[in-house]
Formats: sequence, C-alpha cells, structure tokens
Amino acid sequence: MSLTIFLIIIVGAILVVFITFMIRALLAPKKLTSLDNMLKQGKYPQVSRLAKQMISKDRRNVELHYILALSYIAQNKAELALMELKKINNLGTFGGICSETKFRKTIAELFDKFGNSEEALTEYLLLTKLEPYEGDYFFKAGYHFEMRNKGGQAHKYYSKAIELNPHDSNSHFRLGYILYRSKRYNDSKAELELSIKYDNANYQASYYLGKIFQEIKDFQSALKSFEKSQKDPSFRTKSIVSSGHCYLAMKNYDQAASEFERAINMSKEEDSTEILYARYFLSLCYEKRRDVDNAIDQWEKIYKIKADFKDVAEKLSQYQDLRTDDSLKDYLTASSKEFNDICLSVAKIMNLSVQDVSPINGGLKIIAVEQAKKQDWRNLKKMPQLVYFSRIPENIDVERIRSFHEDMKQLGITRGRYVSSSSFSRTSFEFAESRPIILVTKEMLQKYLKQVITSVKK
Repeated sequence: MSLTIFLIIIVGAILVVFITFMIRALLAPKKLTSLDNMLKQGKYPQVSRLAKQMISKDRRNVELHYILALSYIAQNKAELALMELKKINNLGTFGGICSETKFRKTIAELFDKFGNSEEALTEYLLLTKLEPYEGDYFFKAGYHFEMRNKGGQAHKYYSKAIELNPHDSNSHFRLGYILYRSKRYNDSKAELELSIKYDNANYQASYYLGKIFQEIKDFQSALKSFEKSQKDPSFRTKSIVSSGHCYLAMKNYDQAASEFERAINMSKEEDSTEILYARYFLSLCYEKRRDVDNAIDQWEKIYKIKADFKDVAEKLSQYQDLRTDDSLKDYLTASSKEFNDICLSVAKIMNLSVQDVSPINGGLKIIAVEQAKKQDWRNLKKMPQLVYFSRIPENIDVERIRSFHEDMKQLGITRGRYVSSSSFSRTSFEFAESRPIILVTKEMLQKYLKQVITSVKK
C-alpha cells in the first residue's frame, strides 16, 4: 500500500513539473510577444522593468536580453544596452525575436556610437557573410578599414558595395577620396562625379572634386565645385580658403584677398590650421599688392599663435626695417611711376647715366653707363651696365641670378648689378663671385636710398 502511494506521489510530482513546464513554455512566447508589443507602443520603462524581472528567473534567455537592450536604446541608455548585447554574445545562441542578423546589426551600430572601430568592423564583416546581398554592410566594413589606414581593403569593400548598389553616392565618394589621397586623380574624379550625380547634395564630394581641378590647374571648374561645397558647414571654411588659392594662382590678388578675409571673418577658431593658412596666404596677397603694413599685421597675428608657422618669423625679420625706415618702405610700396623715379635716383647716386628703362617682373631693368669723373681723362670709353632693381619679397635664388646673367649675354653687356630689397641665397653669392656681377644687398640699398633723400633735401 505504501509503495502504491509512493508511486502515485512520484507520478503526481512528475505531472506537476511537466504541467508547470508546459504552462511556462506556452506562456513564455506570449509574454515575449507582449513585451515586444509594449516596446513597439513606446512603453520603454515598463518593458525594462518587466524584462529585468523575467531575466532574474531565466538568465540565458537571449530574447529577453535583446528586448531589454532595445528598450535601453530607446531611452538613450546606450551603455546599458551594450552590456546586454555583450551578454547575448557570450551566450552565443540566437533565435526568435533575437535573430543573429538583427543582433549583429544592433551591436555594430553601438560599437560605432562608442568609437569601437575594431569591434564594429568584426560585426560588419560577419554581416557581409550573413547577408552578402546588403551593400550597406560592405560600405561600413570599407569605412572601418579606411579609418584604420587600410586603403587596399577599404577599396575592395567600397567596390563591392558599389557592385551591389551602383547608385550609392557615399560609396562612390569614399572610394573617390581614397583614390584622391593616392593621387590617382583621373580615377578619383570619375568616382566623385558619380557620387554627385547620384546625390547632388554630397558637398564633400564637390570639395574634393574641386581639389582635383585645382591640382590640374582647371581653376574655373575648381571654383564652381568650391562654391557648391560651401553649403556643407563643416567644409565651408576649407572651400572658401581653397577658392582663395585658385584666385591667388590666377594672380587675381584682390579676389584672392577677399576670399581669405571672408574665411577669417566667419571663423571663431583663430588658432585653427585653416585660419592660420588663410592669414598666411592673405599676407601674400597684401605683399603682392605692396600693402606691406597689412601683410606684417597678418604675420604678427600668426606669430602670436604659432611662432614656427612656415616662414613667418623670417618674413617679420625681413620687413622689420620698414618700421623705422620710410625710404625702404617707399621703395617697396611705391606706384610704378614713383618706383621708376626712385630707381633712377638711386642709379644717379651709383654714378650711372641711364640709357634705357623697362619693367620686369617685380621690378625695373635699367641699361646705364658709368659717368666719367672729371679728373679721370683716361676713362674715355663708357662701358654699359645692366642693372636690375627688384622688390619681390622672396629670397633671390641662384636661378634668378643665372637668368640675369643670360640677359647680360644677350644684350652684349659685360657688367651687371642686381639690386634687391630682400636677401640673396648663399648660392647666388657664389655664382656672382666668379662673374662680373655685383649683388647689391638690402643694407646697401638702404644706404643709397638715404643718400637720395639727403640729395633731395639739399
């Protein structure tokens, strides 16, 4: 009798467990469906609370963890969501609401959000295997390869993304940018033009297309591209500065200065690299226009922020005499007619009788003969000299002196003087030493200019 009762108890217990299991098995999907519906209705706090209660009784349920993660994402609690997704990753099982594709897409987006490029790349590579027909996964894998400076791999995945979706403007742009950085301008240009074709508002593509036109010296096309790329706030300053470069290359110094000034005035970041370059190139425009005071003002502003920026310190040193020497300032800033008069006056101080005058790039060219002294009756034959008066701001290199020497030969003149308000390179002095050429330095020029002033006062 006791054995029968014992068996009945055992069987009853098994039935209770079985029935309980079956009830839970039947109710669990309904509870998950209910949570999923609440999630869709935007009841995120309630979903979080119920999901956590259910997880405390069933910690290996990936669907509950996934629903909880989605509720956290909806409440902008990305850190908590990522913790839940990592738990799913550790469990390594998927199913129901939490399919592997949905899971990997969600966790990849969170890795992106937190800047975990390596982890995000791993997920996107897995997604390209799970859904090899989705071009977006290939694009994102390519982007993370690019961010890790693996251009070859990035090129491969962007190309696959384009193969799957030929009208994907972003893939064409990223591929075009990689090709641009590799200086493959023709290939890059083709990709960037396709990017703009499929999305006319892809202003970053317009910017780099403009940079290619700038490189190949098609400045008018470059200016049109930069005008479009200014519509992107993050590229506006770059685009305006690049437009200024084009005008500078075209020797349109007024328009170039206007662009650089516009870039400077609209920026609030005085110490940004773009603004430092804008100031530097603006100073070159002023220098070309002989507006030396404003050029110096720009160099001083750059120097305060970054003393070793390009040749700013050298420029300030070169022009420091202008603060105290008005005669040198007049030499550099005078109009063409005034400059001619100054040069003729200096030639007279140099005891030269001018025979011919003609303009040259950045200065004046004079053919003159040395005036004979009254007491020197032997100096009957006057030998002609070629004299260049230069006021270009750059250092006078040996190539300019070679060109000057060639000009002497063509004119049949055996003696020459090269007068400059800037400095001469060491190789220029070495070249002139063995030839009948006198290099008149800035210091010597200053002495001549002071003598001109003195003679005028007399």
